[in-house]
Amino acid sequence: MPIPLLSLHDHTHGTAKERARFAAAFGKGLEEFGFVSIRDHGVPDPLIRKTYALAERFFALPREAKDRTEVPGGGGQRGYTAFGKEHAKNRKVGDLKEFFHVGRELPQGHPRAASYGGNRWPTELPEFAPAALELFGALDRCAAQLLEALAESFGAPREVFSEMARDGNSILRIIHYPPLKDLFIPGAVRAAEHEDINLITLLCEGTSSGLEILTRDQQWIAVDTLKGQIVVDSGDMLSRICNEVIPSTTHRVVNPRTPAEDTVRYSMPFFVHPWPGAVLSCLPQCESKERPRKYPDITADDFLTQRLREIGLIT
Repeated sequence: MPIPLLSLHDHTHGTAKERARFAAAFGKGLEEFGFVSIRDHGVPDPLIRKTYALAERFFALPREAKDRTEVPGGGGQRGYTAFGKEHAKNRKVGDLKEFFHVGRELPQGHPRAASYGGNRWPTELPEFAPAALELFGALDRCAAQLLEALAESFGAPREVFSEMARDGNSILRIIHYPPLKDLFIPGAVRAAEHEDINLITLLCEGTSSGLEILTRDQQWIAVDTLKGQIVVDSGDMLSRICNEVIPSTTHRVVNPRTPAEDTVRYSMPFFVHPWPGAVLSCLPQCESKERPRKYPDITADDFLTQRLREIGLIT
């Protein structure tokens, strides 16, 4: 069963009718399916290719060079996180991956700059920072357009989500899944089934297959992000705000099933987060007598901290 495929151009450059049709289809796709594929998104394919090539060079660096980009006590929110360190919520065994986080860079004196902290880049690869930050910016602009469309689908003020994410603590995660022949951990998978923490996630095409989603009727299906497309899924923060009208989407990355499939895999999800003080409060459009509010208000930072503890990135 293919997931819905929409053109973002319909929303950014279309008529009022085309904009409304896109918004309705996007919201409905997340509500009913959890994942939506987007084309004509404005994120340059050569930039994605370039960042993947640089990521390959980064992960090939000696372990001590990668470790120098780790931010101690930072909860994995910037820099390097080693193989097997992160685990899914309610699991103890680590996932079979390592990754590098790129966060938002704000000008000196910005009120949120201190709370985010800075990125930590590998000195051995000076080309990495400008490419990754350029990709971050392109995905951030795309996310803002999608969040506006999502608000329109609820009949909410157009900027209710995009303002939460403006200068928010979003993260570009660059993931390396190495071949498992020498690295397999009993009981572990590349990424155990989980839901994302944030509002929405934009997933650039991976370099090989393995991503699976759990549909609303509880069936696991494979999802391959095709060239020129970005896959968008719904996270826990969005689910909380819309009172589970759009549930958070469960997904996983499965282990290779045959020796021939046991190859390296890279992927680049962009996790769209609100700014830390944003309050995750139920949209009035999603609350009624028939659907009472399920969650109390909580700040984005408090919710993120809670979830980072649950997945083993902070104690």
